[in-house]
Amino acid sequence: MAQALGEDLVQPSELQDDSSSLGSDSELSGPSPFRQADRYGFIGGSSAEPGPGHPSADLIRQREMKWVEMTSHWEKTMSRRYKKVKIQCRKGIPSALRARCWPLLCGAHVCQQKNPRTYQELASAPGDPQWMETIGRDLHRQFPLHEMFVSPQGHGQQGLLEVLKAYTLYRPEQGYCQAQGPVAALLLMHLPPEEAFWCLVQICEVYLPGYYGPHMEAVQLDAQVFSALLRRLLPRVHKHLQQVGVGPLLYLPEWFLCLFARSLPFPTVLRIWDAFLSEGVKVLFRVGLTLVRLALGTAEQRLACPGILETLGALRTISPSQLQEEVFMSQVHSVALSERDLQHEMRAQLGQLPTTSPGPRPRPQARLAGAAAIFEAQQLAGVPGAIRPGLEVPRIVVQPPEEPKTPRRKPQTRGKTFHGLLTRSRGPPLEGPPRAHRGSTSFLDTRF
Repeated sequence: MAQALGEDLVQPSELQDDSSSLGSDSELSGPSPFRQADRYGFIGGSSAEPGPGHPSADLIRQREMKWVEMTSHWEKTMSRRYKKVKIQCRKGIPSALRARCWPLLCGAHVCQQKNPRTYQELASAPGDPQWMETIGRDLHRQFPLHEMFVSPQGHGQQGLLEVLKAYTLYRPEQGYCQAQGPVAALLLMHLPPEEAFWCLVQICEVYLPGYYGPHMEAVQLDAQVFSALLRRLLPRVHKHLQQVGVGPLLYLPEWFLCLFARSLPFPTVLRIWDAFLSEGVKVLFRVGLTLVRLALGTAEQRLACPGILETLGALRTISPSQLQEEVFMSQVHSVALSERDLQHEMRAQLGQLPTTSPGPRPRPQARLAGAAAIFEAQQLAGVPGAIRPGLEVPRIVVQPPEEPKTPRRKPQTRGKTFHGLLTRSRGPPLEGPPRAHRGSTSFLDTRF
C-alpha cells in the first residue's frame, strides 16, 4: 500500500489555472457588469473553456450515450453491470447528465418516490426560529462568486434556505450544521430543490451518518482512522505531523464535512463527487491521503514547514496545477486503499475509543459503501418481509446430519475364556472418556 502512494511528489505538467472556482467565505460586494461567468457559473472564472487534458467533444458524446443507456434501465444496470457504472463514474459523469445520475446513484429517486408529498409539506411549514436565524446568516457565504448565490433574493439563496430548513424539520434531533450549507448549495447548482433535498438526506444519513449531528462522533472516528492510514501509507509525513503537533482534526473536518467543496477547484470537486456517490466514503480518504502527499510528500516540503502554521498552510495552498481534475483523479484512484482495508481500520479504531466518551458511540455499520450497497438495501426494503437497511442480515447456518449410530456388536469370544471378562467387569470402573467404536464411520465417509 505504501508503494502505491509513494513518498515522492509527482510533478504533473503545468495545466490551466482554475483556482477562481474555489469556494470561499468571502463576501461579494457586487459583480461588475462586464464580468462574465465561466462554464460552471462562477463570475470572473477562468474555466470558460476546458483546459488541457479534458476529453474531446466526441468522447464526451460517447460517454453521454453510455449514461443515457445505463440510466434508462437503471435497475438492470445496477443488478448486472455495476462495475461498468463505477468505471464510468471514475472517468467523470458528463455535466449534462449529473442531474440525472446523482439522484440515481445515491438512491434519492427512491426516497422521493416513496415520499411524494413530504418535501412540499416541509417547505411550506414554518421553521424553527433558532435554526432559521443561523441558516439566514450563512446563506451569503455559500459560493458568493457563483451567479446563483449573488443576490439575497435570488432563487439560489432562497432555494438553499428552503432545503436547509426542510432538513431541520425532517431531522429535528440533528438540526442544522454549517457544513451542510456548501453541500446543499452544490446540489442546487445541478438539481431542483426537492431532488437536492433528498440527495442531502442520503448523504447525511447513508453516506456519512454521524457527521452532521450535534456531537459529530463519526468525524472524530474517521480522524483517528485517517491518522492510522497515514502511519501505514506515509510514515514520514505522519511523523512530521506528530512532531509539529498537527492532528487530523485541524484539517480533516473541512475536507470531509464539505466534501472538498471549499478546498479544491470546482471541476475537481465534481469529479470527486461522481466517485464518492458511486463508491462511498472510501473516496474521501483517498483524496485526503493524496492531498497530504502532494503537500508534504518530499523531504524539502517537510523542511519548509517547521511549525504548525507552516504545515497547515502547506496543506491549504497546494498548487492549482497539481489539482487539475484529470491528473489529480488518476492519483486518487491509484491509492491502494480498499473497502476491506478501511473497514478493518475502522473496527480497530472503534475498539480503542473510550466507552466513557461524551455523546453517542459511532456506528460505522450504519454507513453504506456506495451506490451498490444502497441499491441492494433499497431492493431489500421493497420486498415484503425483507430486512430494513442498516440491520444486519442473519446468517444461514446449515448443520450436517447427525452421525449414524452403528448397531451394538456382540463381543468376540472365540478362542477366549470368560475369566478375563468376568474379572474386568467386577473391578472398579475405568476412568477417562469412553473409547469410540472402531466400527463407527464419520459423516464424510458415509456413502448413500
